[in-house]
Amino acid sequence: MLSAVNLVDVFLVLVVALLTAVALQQQSHADETVIRNPGQPGMEIIVRKDGQEIKYRGNGGNAEGQGERAGVAYKMKDGSIIYVPEAGEAPKP
Repeated sequence: MLSAVNLVDVFLVLVVALLTAVALQQQSHADETVIRNPGQPGMEIIVRKDGQEIKYRGNGGNAEGQGERAGVAYKMKDGSIIYVPEAGEAPKP
């Protein structure tokens, strides 16, 4: 009778270990985005997706680029988005 009780204890430990391993495996495959120091000059965005990690770092200033305004986008009541090019410019192929 004592050996049966010991076997039940061993199986309980094995079940807990297997459940923990499955939970950790599912958690490691989850995609996540982490923002460190939000709104600060040293802000950093870390994106973990499919086992890869990509880091984006701010330069301490406002977002600046060398692009130009291409048009305006409007969100409609039904959730669709409509893009309207700037007046006087034809879209380039």
